[in-house]
Amino acid sequence: MASTTERDLSAAPRTVSASGWRLPQVRGGRILSIDAMRALTVLVMVMVNEWHSVVGLPQWMSHMPADVDAMSFVDAVFPSFLFIVGMSIPFALQQRFKAGDRFWQVQGHVLLRGAGLVLIGFFMVNGEDGFDASAMPLPIPLWNLLCYGAAFLLWGSVSGGKNLAQPWRVGGLLLFALLAWVYRGAPTSSGGQGWMTPQWWGILGLIGWAYLIASWAYQAVRGSVLGLLACVALCTAYFVALRLPVVAASPGLSLLFSQDGNFVHGSIALCGVLTTMIFFDESRSWSRQARFGLALLVALLLALAATGLRPDFKISKIHATPSWALYSAAASVLIFAMLYQWVDVMGRQLWPALLAPVAANPLLAYLIPFVIEAVMQLAGWHWPELLRGGGVGLLFGAAYSVFVALLVKQVAGRGLRLSI
Repeated sequence: MASTTERDLSAAPRTVSASGWRLPQVRGGRILSIDAMRALTVLVMVMVNEWHSVVGLPQWMSHMPADVDAMSFVDAVFPSFLFIVGMSIPFALQQRFKAGDRFWQVQGHVLLRGAGLVLIGFFMVNGEDGFDASAMPLPIPLWNLLCYGAAFLLWGSVSGGKNLAQPWRVGGLLLFALLAWVYRGAPTSSGGQGWMTPQWWGILGLIGWAYLIASWAYQAVRGSVLGLLACVALCTAYFVALRLPVVAASPGLSLLFSQDGNFVHGSIALCGVLTTMIFFDESRSWSRQARFGLALLVALLLALAATGLRPDFKISKIHATPSWALYSAAASVLIFAMLYQWVDVMGRQLWPALLAPVAANPLLAYLIPFVIEAVMQLAGWHWPELLRGGGVGLLFGAAYSVFVALLVKQVAGRGLRLSI
């Protein structure tokens, strides 16, 4: 039985894919604990998004202010999604290579998938803020609905996975272009009409950038555990570098290190990749106990690193600090380890009828509440004030996430999918 020594971690035996690109072999088939964590994360995200407009909730049920050195469980939901995106990367790439895709075909798929998430996030952000309603040729809720429609035309499928025909996909791309053309941003300081801007990339856009970073880093280090840890450290160092006086004083270096938030988010996704390699790398003959032990060690190292960084870089989700990211990643490692023990090792069920459809359709589940909100705005409907406060609002948020899960089940059951 191989031991978890430094030699073992840095020199894993490799398998050769059909394309000749060497990556470790990970377990085939669906991993129920990963599905469970993905579905739970999406539904909790729906719930806390609904809580955002509820008054009277305690602070630990809301996002912490940007400059407060603290985080609530709400601040750990988005990192959990980044983490599970990272966990899925080795399985997705392995499936591509085993299907016979060549190296550059896979890189093209990775690039298009990341770009798709960035594109949707970019449009969603501009549909939330920065527009000039008086200059828009159509109501912004309708503009938002058409954006979701364009996304479905581009990446949707019907009849249980059958992709839409190519003309529909071209139509989706043209619809995005048309929506960008008719968009009217806030007037500029020079008196002109503004346009769409990356105020920030939106949740989906941030996930897209993190996915790209983690996918390419995973391939660069060939899935090595030590290599992935080094990549997490490099992402953290990238954030720190921007704050160095020599970098801040140089416009060129400041521009080079200006993507600090994306690299911090990428570090969380990389921790997800790392967790997959710890638990599911079949090129290792580690025992189950050794895998759990290594996962606990990694969680401890991440927490210690976060603690060491915290005096200089305080915990903040809004500022995407490395202390927030590493604490969140450590928590995600522990949560997944517990889910893996409960679901895969012990064989316990975890609401499969509710969670399985969401796990298989996370993008659809995430976007449905935005579609509902746009329809309500267009129709002039509002939730009753009774549902916007205190304990009733708290319960409504939880019930709403269950409703979304049931709606996803119904939509997916009719063969509709949305997957980039």
